[in-house]
Amino acid sequence: MSTAQQVPDILSPEFAKDPYPAYQVMRETAPLFWHEATQSWIVSRYEDVERVFKDKSSQFTTDNYDWQIEPVHGKTILQLSGREHSVRRALVAPAFRGSDLQHKFLPVIERNSRELIDTFRHTGSVDLVADYATRFPVNVIADMLGLDKSDHARFHGWYTTVIAFLGNLAGDPEVAAAGERTRVEFAEYMIPIIRQRRDNLGDDLLSTLCAAEVDGVRMSDEDIKAFCSLLLAAGGETTDKAIASIFANLLMHPEQLEAVRQDRSLIARAFAETLRHTPPVHMIMRQSATDVEVTGGTIPAGATVTCLIGAANRDERRYGDPDRFDIFRDDLTTTTAFSAAADHLAFALGRHFCVGALLAKAEVEIGVDQLLDAMPDVRLAKGFDPVEQGVFTRGPQSLPVEFTPVTA
Repeated sequence: MSTAQQVPDILSPEFAKDPYPAYQVMRETAPLFWHEATQSWIVSRYEDVERVFKDKSSQFTTDNYDWQIEPVHGKTILQLSGREHSVRRALVAPAFRGSDLQHKFLPVIERNSRELIDTFRHTGSVDLVADYATRFPVNVIADMLGLDKSDHARFHGWYTTVIAFLGNLAGDPEVAAAGERTRVEFAEYMIPIIRQRRDNLGDDLLSTLCAAEVDGVRMSDEDIKAFCSLLLAAGGETTDKAIASIFANLLMHPEQLEAVRQDRSLIARAFAETLRHTPPVHMIMRQSATDVEVTGGTIPAGATVTCLIGAANRDERRYGDPDRFDIFRDDLTTTTAFSAAADHLAFALGRHFCVGALLAKAEVEIGVDQLLDAMPDVRLAKGFDPVEQGVFTRGPQSLPVEFTPVTA
């Protein structure tokens, strides 16, 4: 079994700057190793991460979320299993697929994207992260829930603090305390709104959650609050990073950007390849329920397992030339890329596959399409080179671009 001494430390500045060479070392020389600082076993090969996520024999649980996310969100659907999980998922899932997504929320997505683009479409320059990507998904979720979008700054502050808590691998006490404060603040904000909405149901997602019932089970105020908190954080941060990354990848591959500009049906391919090549979330944890054999050794029962999505998605055993960004690659299936049958790992897999995957796909397809219409000759600002930042979640912190404004 390999030891942490043989591989770059995931908490080191060098790793944060560019984790991909470290991922390759891990896959080759230490596909399983114990990481003392995070008190977890780390797996990095595609077949092992896929196995943990798809687990059908209950060898892996989400009990890690009891300490990883409950302090900031409260108890969420991610922590549930068995019938409790399937019932809760059945309560929330319809809003994120099929007719609800198509008829209720696509217009919300289109409107919010257009409103943001209207603020810069005549200027000829914009930072796609600061002025669009960080705002768009949060505005969409607030609008879907029927919340006041003027509270955007508070939502953004909350989800940024929550993501910092989730990614607090070094155990910084200030980050932990800020996350726990956010749980209290968000509850004080949301619970009165939930109670008011129960008495005055509307056509928004929050009303749907208040009224939903499966097998005689309804969601409590706390259930709904926790789900909204999770939705803002997971849906905000990940889609924010995905939109920034898809543009960074395309801008650095102008011939692929031109192909997408000419044929917008390729946006889904570009998104799927972005999720593989530069996923918004680089690691997800699970808990082992039994001793489990994986490549490189045995994970003992009761251990935390850190699954390195960023490493597994570039495993040369699974993908040809995995460090190359290529929207035309033939070893990534676009038609299943946003379902539990995906052959990348960015949304996890199995019963805890991301419930918001189709919402994210809709946001990215609409957003990229509208942005390309507004900025047909979009290019990186002179002298700017996109740089990813982050360890737990990762993406460009800034993406200044220039374009010729389109005259009506």
